[in-house]
Amino acid sequence: MPSRQPGRRIWGDRAYPHLAGDQLARLFEFGVPQNISAGQFIFRLGDDKYDLVVIEEGQLEIIREAGPGYSEEVIVTFGPGEFIGELSILTGQFVYLPARAATDGLIYRIPPDRFRLLMETETALSDILLTAFRARREILMESASRTIEVIGGASSAECLALRSYLEHMALPYRWVDDATPDGLLLMGLASLTAGDLPAVLLPGRSLRNATPGNLAMNLGLSHEGIKDEEIDLAVIGGGPAGLGAAVYGSSEGLGTVLLDAVGPGGQAAASSRIENYLGFPNGISGAELTRLAAIQALKFGSRLYSPSRAVSLQPLADRIQISLSDGTDIHARAAIIATGARYQSLPIARWKHFEGAGIYYAATELEVRSCAGRSVSVLGGANSAGQAALFLAGKSIAVNIILRRDNIRARMSSYLVRRILADPRVTVHTSSEVTALEGEDSLEAVRIRNSATGVESLLGCSGLFCFIGATPATDWLNAACAADKDGFIYTDVHIAEKDLGPSWQELQRSPLPFETSIPRVFAAGDVRHGSIKRVAAAVGEGASAVSSVHRVIGVPGVPF
Repeated sequence: MPSRQPGRRIWGDRAYPHLAGDQLARLFEFGVPQNISAGQFIFRLGDDKYDLVVIEEGQLEIIREAGPGYSEEVIVTFGPGEFIGELSILTGQFVYLPARAATDGLIYRIPPDRFRLLMETETALSDILLTAFRARREILMESASRTIEVIGGASSAECLALRSYLEHMALPYRWVDDATPDGLLLMGLASLTAGDLPAVLLPGRSLRNATPGNLAMNLGLSHEGIKDEEIDLAVIGGGPAGLGAAVYGSSEGLGTVLLDAVGPGGQAAASSRIENYLGFPNGISGAELTRLAAIQALKFGSRLYSPSRAVSLQPLADRIQISLSDGTDIHARAAIIATGARYQSLPIARWKHFEGAGIYYAATELEVRSCAGRSVSVLGGANSAGQAALFLAGKSIAVNIILRRDNIRARMSSYLVRRILADPRVTVHTSSEVTALEGEDSLEAVRIRNSATGVESLLGCSGLFCFIGATPATDWLNAACAADKDGFIYTDVHIAEKDLGPSWQELQRSPLPFETSIPRVFAAGDVRHGSIKRVAAAVGEGASAVSSVHRVIGVPGVPF
């Protein structure tokens, strides 16, 4: 039985700290002792309870059970003074790598409620655990663990949706193109046909025609089983504003649930590099920034569920009801709408056909792999477009920036403009617009027209990265909240007197900062009328909205 012990030498104490003395004794105090025998399973595949396990005597091994085309494998072995666990303890994900006793011994199991208490009260231990959890997840990501395998085509929008979901959730997976020899072999071993794609292979089972929704259910990451009485605050939207609200809400004692239709990150996760965010002088990718924020929210007890698409919101007597696309109703004492804004599409023939097969609304490693070093185009003239262009050029890809304005400096930060104009791999097409898309199954070229000269050009293009417009993601509200003509939500002093219904007279107060025309419903970030469309501003709004939530629902023992 092979054993590869990934990361032991590279990551060392970060991923595999050895505890002793007072620290180990303190951990034992939070746990329940259990004698174990060699061969005994501590966790089995699919278990929905995930304790932190600390070893006093003996050895435990994490294994990957045999599957199509591979035999059982020991991933890593733990001994006395070490603990078993990674980020799944925080997310509530089902067990996907079983744990088994390699020898007789004695362990201490720390159940979820005691683990939460440990994370809240033991700062030093909390830091050690969180650092190890993050490092272990990185090891799993880098080793392309076969615990989740996605089979589908490179130009399949449905397959890209699955891969994007897994990337957003920072889950270890391996993608196999069904057109490759490896893909065909794996399909044969799993008895899959072309009609079953995209498919996901999980330990012990396979999902045919998989979607992010049914994958989340099979991983234990769906919103099923939420208890209404535990929810003080429901945050709708997982971008910077929503994550900021979740971190501050849960850290200040509110039972907080965050719901997102795609996965934590929002538009910010599409930013390949943010260089003007406070505290990161070397810059940080939007995906990494929001991933860290999600871990921070989980650390404080927030529950993050995705994909969970809200379709309506309705105030009840003492709760706000949020209805989801699968028919589930969630009730909370207050809600923060942080659904942000989305980039616009263009009314061009076959635009929808190429979405996910050449047209993208994010520029990350995932999309870059689909372009395979061929020329691409970036549509837009603001910072997101500039960041994407530089990221793509850094991958040795020829980039065409297409913008309607006659000056790239009009809406883009100076530091980005300077770098773009100095990069020989980037060509800027001002006063230009896309008029047609060329290609069969996937995008091959775009036709552009210069509005100043009338000249048309055909640009080779394997990927069109679209960063234009800012349409608020508020259509699901069906005008429940007062909003401006573009759909951005009015809050506090911006709400007209005519939009304040009888409920406000009964309350005998005016809307608080960030409160909408519906009492106990707040809005923060890009979705809000008058907001500054920057990541730092959105985080601040999400955190500030929580202060108003405290004033409205008055949680006992929590300072306003």
